[in-house]
Amino acid sequence: MKLRPLTPPLALLCNLVLAYLLYFVCRVVYILEFWDIYSAGWGQLSVASLLHGGFVFDTSAILYTHLLYAAMILLPWPRKWYASRGWHITAKSIYVVTNILMLSINLVDTVYSRYTGRRTTWTFFSEFANEGNLGNIFFIELLHHWYLLLIGILFLIALILFYRPVKPIAKPAAHYITHSLATLLFLPLSVIGMRGGASTAIRPITISNANQYVNQPSEAAIVLNTPFSLIRTIGKTTFTDPQYFPQNELDNIYSPIHKGKTAAPANSQFSILNSQLKKNVVILIVESLAREYVGFYNSYPCHTPFLDSLISHSLTFSQSYANGRKSIDAMPSILSGIPMFVEPFILTSYSLNNVSGIAGELSKVGYSTAFFHGAENSSMGFQAFARSSGFAQYYGRTEYNADPRFNGDDDFDGTWAIWDEEFLQFYAQQLATMPQPFCTALFTATSHHPFVVPQRYRQRFHQEGHPMYTCIRYVDHALQHFFHTASQMPWYQNTIFVITADHTNHTERPEYANPLGNYSVPIIIFDPSATLPRGVSDVVAQQTDIMPTLLNLVGYPYPYIAFGIDLLSTSVDDSWALHYNNGIYQFVRHNRALFFDGEQAVGYQSLIPDTLPPTDNTDDLQLLKAIVQSYMQRMVDNRLVVE
Repeated sequence: MKLRPLTPPLALLCNLVLAYLLYFVCRVVYILEFWDIYSAGWGQLSVASLLHGGFVFDTSAILYTHLLYAAMILLPWPRKWYASRGWHITAKSIYVVTNILMLSINLVDTVYSRYTGRRTTWTFFSEFANEGNLGNIFFIELLHHWYLLLIGILFLIALILFYRPVKPIAKPAAHYITHSLATLLFLPLSVIGMRGGASTAIRPITISNANQYVNQPSEAAIVLNTPFSLIRTIGKTTFTDPQYFPQNELDNIYSPIHKGKTAAPANSQFSILNSQLKKNVVILIVESLAREYVGFYNSYPCHTPFLDSLISHSLTFSQSYANGRKSIDAMPSILSGIPMFVEPFILTSYSLNNVSGIAGELSKVGYSTAFFHGAENSSMGFQAFARSSGFAQYYGRTEYNADPRFNGDDDFDGTWAIWDEEFLQFYAQQLATMPQPFCTALFTATSHHPFVVPQRYRQRFHQEGHPMYTCIRYVDHALQHFFHTASQMPWYQNTIFVITADHTNHTERPEYANPLGNYSVPIIIFDPSATLPRGVSDVVAQQTDIMPTLLNLVGYPYPYIAFGIDLLSTSVDDSWALHYNNGIYQFVRHNRALFFDGEQAVGYQSLIPDTLPPTDNTDDLQLLKAIVQSYMQRMVDNRLVVE
């Protein structure tokens, strides 16, 4: 069967559609192969969401792998080439070979995923680099799954029979104009498709984005495809077990397993789970709110009069740190107790691991949960991570626009998200509709490049110096407005608030222009009922401590995993913070800091001015190594939840 030739743009479109159809068949085969796993939760999955997710990831993979074929078809090559039989055979061969290879990878992974529970990533090639028996294994599995070989043969036949050849354009001028215009149109569309969206607010999609289309990480493989998983993990630094300690010694030095509270502590004011009405939890993650900008922590004039007042009625810490330098580092750190080591967790192949999260844990004891972010719902991969870490509901720009009480996109800042003041009011109103107890988190957006605030506030909050200062003054006002609204609601007095930042931003003050100052963010725990202690604690605090602190505050009874401590029950000497910065682990313990390159200590300093660091750092180095090893092991082995 020979199909009628088409003009180059139409031929390319038809052949890409054929690739989409075959990728879809691969997904159906994958689901059927794993039906014993997916059937139990299939009724809770949205078919429309699965189709949407599959289309997004297939588009990215198809466009990546068809770049050479598209270049042959669309670029304005000499007209005589398109009339050459050899050129047509070459183009068809590239198309058929590319697709049968990608489709075969999908089919093979249908077998291999049974053993890994996920789509194969580039780490497969390093993992099995020294294995010489893979050929025998593949041959045996081929015999067991003969039907996949048959499907592959049918794919090859379909690619050959239904391939649309290109019809040369007769007139030279029309030839060059058509090919040039088609190329100019295809290039931006292909970039959009490979990135997963057109908005500047959307980071190029990674395998972790699959979580937003399913209910749990184990289902993410349904919407992914293996070519995409391989492409997006090429060259990514992988986690490896450094094997500093034998396993029994490692567990004695450090374990991230928190046992949970089995009984009320002696000071029962901190055990709220068994009270008649469990405490609500509200976590406010304020974009770029560095300690440098908050007057309470500094002796110079700053930009946060409301926060300064609130902190004076809260518990905060003399040393408090972010665990990363990006927004995508903050989400796992704050909400799941997972710090950023080597590279952002969300961008790694391990983002599909099962994870503990404060929302997922509290949902086990009756909490309703929701995450709020005023940007496009797929922005930054937040929706995907929120879902995989246990948040049942997600409220973004889409939900804000659908609420008739607000002004929709009239409140959009033009770049990133809904203005903070309006979105925080939306947040307060939504909390009033949620069953108590609830656990929610909100990520603000305005204090971010390009550093603009609503027109009506530009004079009122204008601050000389870096434009970030104007943004921070506006955000402080937005938070004041939020707390004013919240304080009039029935859930307010029964709520624990945590306010922190995702990361730092512009730095001017010399005391913050250093490796530790670059991570210095506030961590504020505010309880309107005044049940909790207030003041400034010398315990070293970090974002990964937020989850265990809150779970212990509400008396959460079950074991969970988090790479942090309970800030209210840990002594100053046993508290610590750990960051990874350009190949160096920075370990803070009380008044000293240790710098470690993965093999040896490369620096050690005292954090007390004019004081020499202690000469013996053995205990600090041992604990640091144990934390890193435990993290790496659990990432590689997918042991981030307590069985």
